[in-house]
Amino acid sequence: MLIQAVKSLFERGAPKAAPSPAAQDKTPSVTPSFRAPAPDPLHVAACVLLLDIAYADGEFTHDEREHLEDVLGRHFSLGPDAGRELIALAEIEREAAVDHFQFTRQLQQGYDLGQKMVLAEVMWGLVLADGKIADHEHYLARKIANLLDLEPGYLSTAKSRATASATKPQR
Repeated sequence: MLIQAVKSLFERGAPKAAPSPAAQDKTPSVTPSFRAPAPDPLHVAACVLLLDIAYADGEFTHDEREHLEDVLGRHFSLGPDAGRELIALAEIEREAAVDHFQFTRQLQQGYDLGQKMVLAEVMWGLVLADGKIADHEHYLARKIANLLDLEPGYLSTAKSRATASATKPQR
């Protein structure tokens, strides 16, 4: 009995031998997947277009970045880290893109008129975030709105709303 106790004590502390290759082949491979869910393709498409607007004047300012992160939080219900990850992914997509069509086509199919209007308002908010409107920003906002089939009156309304929001005092 004492010999069994001493023997089991030593066996517990001894390192276990690696299973043979034949045994490994029979062992099911279970790798837990703890990856975050893939981002919504519509969010990526919208973010790419917003980044194009932000870079239209040649620079993506701190104010524009803050505005974009805030918008992603409010409209896409993303936390700060998820918003920054979306921006990083959209940056990669933006650099690889040849034109805006692939992104506007996705939004054309996935967004209704109200969502397109909100996106147009967000675009203008981004244009106004740094306090100045460059000619290319204005042109690009019109071009994207055109690709989204937004009539000029809708774009004008979105610009007016963004301007009104930008001039409201911050709390």
